[in-house]
Amino acid sequence: MAAVTKRLTEVARKAGVSEATVSRVLNGRGGVSEATRTAVLTALDVLGYERPTKLRGERARLVGLVLPELQNPIFPALAEVVTGSLAQRGFTPALCARTIGGVSESDYVEMLLDHQVSGVIFAGGSYALADATHEHYRRLTDRGLPVVLVNAGVDELGFPRVSTDDAVAVEQAYGHLRSLGHERIGMVLGPEGHVPSRRKLAAMIRVAGWTDDTAYVERSSFSMEGARVAASKLIERGVTGVICASDVLALGSIRAARRLGRAVPTDVSVVGYDDSAFMTCTDPPLTTVRQPIETMGQAAVDLLVTQIEGAGVLHDELLFEPELVVRGSTAPAPGR
Repeated sequence: MAAVTKRLTEVARKAGVSEATVSRVLNGRGGVSEATRTAVLTALDVLGYERPTKLRGERARLVGLVLPELQNPIFPALAEVVTGSLAQRGFTPALCARTIGGVSESDYVEMLLDHQVSGVIFAGGSYALADATHEHYRRLTDRGLPVVLVNAGVDELGFPRVSTDDAVAVEQAYGHLRSLGHERIGMVLGPEGHVPSRRKLAAMIRVAGWTDDTAYVERSSFSMEGARVAASKLIERGVTGVICASDVLALGSIRAARRLGRAVPTDVSVVGYDDSAFMTCTDPPLTTVRQPIETMGQAAVDLLVTQIEGAGVLHDELLFEPELVVRGSTAPAPGR
């Protein structure tokens, strides 16, 4: 009995109503407004309590936001936009961030399904890796659950996508370095199966006219140490300009140059991608291609809510144009 009383007290406090009101909702009694009833059920979900059997068929006003990590500042920035926009629409965001050795994306999907969420927004998940397992996404499809993916994913999943235009990003970065006189321009990209990195490479092959990219491309995990190893190989081959698939990779590339005794930007110019927080505070401040995170986050929420409200699904990919932000990590090529 004490456990039941504790549950009533916690749910009442979370929903901002009386324990008697919580009891009426849980027992399916009348005399409660729809808004209050929704608030109680959402509080129940957020606190991790099971709904009474007769209420389980109804989805909560709860939306999952699944992120690959929180160390890269771009993901907390996206979370801030998405959670704020969801709250304005009357939904409660449930933030699920993966950690090394922690809960997997697949496990988070199971937890969200158990909580009867109304929909899920994914960013940087295994959908962006062509060689990863995608079975947990199919469970969402089987349940008919609204889903939106942020940034490029494998095509066969069929979910709506909100992406930065990777081709335009590369065109901007490459054009900038070429205007500074750089001719030997390399790329530090994510893993082979990473779809956004594939798109960036395809764009680079087109704009640079490459016939053989092996000397100018290195792959890395999305870590500074991985990027340091990758960029070192490029710099030792004589590359003077490096285009990176994220700001974290760019910072690792700057570290690589310095460990090789090269100055940035005097000897090596580096361009990042994201324009995440604090890139104005790095040494030197990072030239990067800015993802329009605020616009993309709001668009992702709009797409999800449209599905939740039964207004149809837009299966096309929405592409948003990035913006080159020139700072101190790029300069004229050596000898110019």
